[in-house]
Amino acid sequence: MTVKYIDQIELKNKTVLCRVDYNVPYDKNMNITDDTRIKATLKTIKYCMDNNAKVILISHLGRPKGKIVPEMSLEPVAERLSSLIKKEVVFIKDKIGKEAKNAIDNMSPGNIALLENIRFYPEEEKNDEEFGRQLAGLGDVYVNDAFATAHRGHASNESITRYIKECSAGFLMKNEIEYFKKAMSNPERPLLAIIGGAKVSSKLEVLKNLTKNVDHLIIGGGMVFTFLKAKGLNVGNSLLEENLIETAKDILEKNKEKIILPIDIIVAEKFENNSPAQIVDADKIPDNTMGLDIGPESVKEFGNLIKTMKTIVWNGPMGAFEMPSFANGTNMIAKAIAESGSLSVIGGGDSVTAINSSGLADKMSYISTGGGAFLEMLEGKTLPAIAALDK
Repeated sequence: MTVKYIDQIELKNKTVLCRVDYNVPYDKNMNITDDTRIKATLKTIKYCMDNNAKVILISHLGRPKGKIVPEMSLEPVAERLSSLIKKEVVFIKDKIGKEAKNAIDNMSPGNIALLENIRFYPEEEKNDEEFGRQLAGLGDVYVNDAFATAHRGHASNESITRYIKECSAGFLMKNEIEYFKKAMSNPERPLLAIIGGAKVSSKLEVLKNLTKNVDHLIIGGGMVFTFLKAKGLNVGNSLLEENLIETAKDILEKNKEKIILPIDIIVAEKFENNSPAQIVDADKIPDNTMGLDIGPESVKEFGNLIKTMKTIVWNGPMGAFEMPSFANGTNMIAKAIAESGSLSVIGGGDSVTAINSSGLADKMSYISTGGGAFLEMLEGKTLPAIAALDK
């Protein structure tokens, strides 16, 4: 697959349609509470401005299901972006078509506009060809800088590319693609994957794909108890997917040399931060308890392995990290990765939250902006929005 990047195409004096992901959280007064996703696109936007291009930003927010929902308007985003780049961002409420095209034509080169929530149009999520053609008619060049939505084939990131001559990935998308290639397509070995989270079912295809490529695979989080049960061990009241026990057993048997499970577990009787906890061997979980974190011996064993790795991919926490009493395993794994000197690529909503809360984000090589998109890449899938850029 060959994807052009924004710095490989001519932008000067052109109108650039840029798909971004400004699906940011609002409070009840429609104030933005986290502008990380907006800041992540600034390099691409400024590059376009430096080339005297008109920049037309396209984004969604929430799930309005093809209807106009005032509480999901992108107008507050236009205001926040204006303050970040210290330049007015025109907010275009006009309907996609002649009205929006007239507003864009009246803009001066080097200026920026943001279209209203693209998911207010039912054609967007249907990947409607005519709607994609209408969007393409608003500009000269298409740039996709919205990796977090790349696993969705929608009009603003898939069909639009068939009706515009030049397409490329923005700098954010470029980082996502290139770091993933470094980690998974042509990694410096040994390569370690650390997979956690609650359920095997949500990571099953990831596990199957990773075992083909990695040298070592650590499994933690709630999903580990299905694997412990598959080994014939008692897991007490721990999270368990009984319908996947045989699948877990098959994965373990086929990858005995690669898969590493915790050797000790922190358990408690209730899923509560203040529930009295104890450390037990992984094969001695009491009936009346549930596993909520990996234990100190597991942290030590995993940490020693991490030190010897050249490349590390991490998705999913090691325990119920949202409760301070059971966050140590996740935090210590983060610390070990940060100190390893390895190429480290972190992805997935909970993983990113854990890294940010640990204060170690700046010690990681790359933190992906995509949750579902990152997972699907780990599954070995080609994402529709990236495939659409391959022209």
